[in-house]
Amino acid sequence: MVEMQIAARGVSDERVLAAMRKIPRHLFIPGDVRGSAYGDYPLPIGHGQTISQPYIVAMMTSLLQIRPDDRVLEIGAGSGYQAAILGILSREVISIERIPEVAHLAQKNLTTSGITNVRVVVGDGTLGYPEGSPYDGILITAATPSIPPPLIDQLAEGGRLVAPVGSRDLQDLIRLTRKGHDLVRESFGGVVFVPLLGEHGWKQ
Repeated sequence: MVEMQIAARGVSDERVLAAMRKIPRHLFIPGDVRGSAYGDYPLPIGHGQTISQPYIVAMMTSLLQIRPDDRVLEIGAGSGYQAAILGILSREVISIERIPEVAHLAQKNLTTSGITNVRVVVGDGTLGYPEGSPYDGILITAATPSIPPPLIDQLAEGGRLVAPVGSRDLQDLIRLTRKGHDLVRESFGGVVFVPLLGEHGWKQ
């Protein structure tokens, strides 16, 4: 998976590649679709949610440019796979999940995988988690119509925020980097994610 689907498609961050080699993706996938765990496509995990394709996980993680001492906020825990990768690369991860059953699944999967520096919190991800801010990296793993203002407020100086921004049907993968009072915006192409629901996201 790592060599053929990720490195071969241009992801060259060795720390990211090493992290993805270390985490068994099948542990984060329901039994009925576990046989497809290492295919390069998203898979359903229940409650209308999906686990992203491995290439997208690697690409978004690489764009975050995580350093070993960074504190990271993830919006949308899903089954916990992305959070596990972030946990290997950083000092601490807070992952916000709005669906309690999904949050419980994520925390269980992380524990099974031996990841101890990720905490899954049930809540509205569009509000972030002010108690732990500021964050060096913020990753939004669902489609948002715009970047929620609370997340921008919780981004540290020099921090990076990566998110799919656009309509419900198609989004642009973007990175914001805080430089003083300015936010530098970069675009990395079209993606499709499930919608981010919440006060500053899409409505039900």
